[in-house]
Amino acid sequence: MAFITIRLHSTSLKKAEEVYTIMPEGTNGKVPVLYLLHGLSDDNSIWMRRTSLERYVQEMHLAVVMPNAGRSFYTDMQVGGKYGTYISEELPAKISSMFKISNKKEDTFIAGLSMGGYGAFKAALLHPDNYCFAASLSGVMDIADAARNSAAKDEERKRELESIFGSQDTLPGSNHDLFYLLEKNINDGINTPFLYQCCGTEDHLYSGNVKFRNFAIEKGAKLEYEEGPGTHNWAFWDVWIQKVLNKIKVMSK
Repeated sequence: MAFITIRLHSTSLKKAEEVYTIMPEGTNGKVPVLYLLHGLSDDNSIWMRRTSLERYVQEMHLAVVMPNAGRSFYTDMQVGGKYGTYISEELPAKISSMFKISNKKEDTFIAGLSMGGYGAFKAALLHPDNYCFAASLSGVMDIADAARNSAAKDEERKRELESIFGSQDTLPGSNHDLFYLLEKNINDGINTPFLYQCCGTEDHLYSGNVKFRNFAIEKGAKLEYEEGPGTHNWAFWDVWIQKVLNKIKVMSK
């Protein structure tokens, strides 16, 4: 394996960005790729710092791409960068031009934790032709409820969320709403990526995860849900990212 730091200029963000990548060596042909997203308070270095990710993927013949998205919720912000466009459109094009990365749907995976779990599902539901699989670890599944609760407690947080999404009153039923996106795809007969969702039973986001799971089951979505003891921390994510990678390993055969 090779661990490579890339510094590139993003047209959609209009600024320089750093991307961490893990690349398999000695490959024949193009390899599958996992886009792995960080949480709200972290950056693109966090998966390498807090887990043994490089060791976990060593035998998988899988490229891992870890972008930085600040506190954007992987969204084309109302006031700020177009991080949704960057993650789902610009970055894959740049990475595939640099490395032997497959751009086929069946070879492209996306996953993330917390804010990144939301980002992974959002990318997969907004761009269902780009990904075959999306995984959320302790994701912010009910963004409208999370924004409402945060705004009620903290005026500064309210302003930050409005800079990302606009008014919280417009969040439900918008392209920021995972419930809306999932239902719309199903109603439109779109072949959505397979969704894998997990959350710790003591996590403060647990109720939102259960709510989304129940909604997805009711709508007949292609979703697998698992839960186990754990809170919103790396002790949980280090274990469960290995489960995500095992899912990808099975799908890649």
